[in-house]
This record gives sequence, structure tokens and C-alpha cells, in this order.
Amino acid sequence: MKHHLGEHKAKKGLIRIEFDEENGVVEHVRITGDFFVHPEEAIHELEETLEGHRIEELEHLMDEFFAMRLDVEMPFVNIEDFKIALKKAIKGE
Repeated sequence: MKHHLGEHKAKKGLIRIEFDEENGVVEHVRITGDFFVHPEEAIHELEETLEGHRIEELEHLMDEFFAMRLDVEMPFVNIEDFKIALKKAIKGE
């Protein structure tokens, strides 16, 4: 099992994405940092959305999640900030 970690310093907040990868499938996704998201459970739902999928599907799944969840408010951070952290985690940066 390989552990991935990626961090991105957004305009106002750090986004950290961690997950384990087993045979190209993602497990144990954790998204943390010092950013604000409302509703708070949206981050947990995003983690669950990404788990159990192939690593190459993650960016598309993240796009889809935010497209469906128009109620999610993220002052000072945006989906691109999350995607940068995700790409860094995938590359192992």
C-alpha cells in the first residue's frame, strides 16, 4: 500500500489531501487544512466520493462532486485549489 500526501497553500488557507493507494484504488481519503467550508459535512462527503475509485478518476470525481453540490460555500478557496492539492498528492509532492 502506498501513502499519498499533497498540500496546496491557497490564497487564505492550506488544503491537505491524504490517501492510501492499493493497486491503483484509493482508500482512507482525508482532506484537512485551515480553510472554511459550509456545510462542514461536505468535506466528509467528498472524501467518501473519492474512496474506492481508481486514482486516475479522482479529478473527474471532484469536478462532478462540486458541480452537483452548488450549496457548498468556500470563501477564499475554490475547486481549483482542491484539485492542485489532489494532483500533488497523486504525484507524491
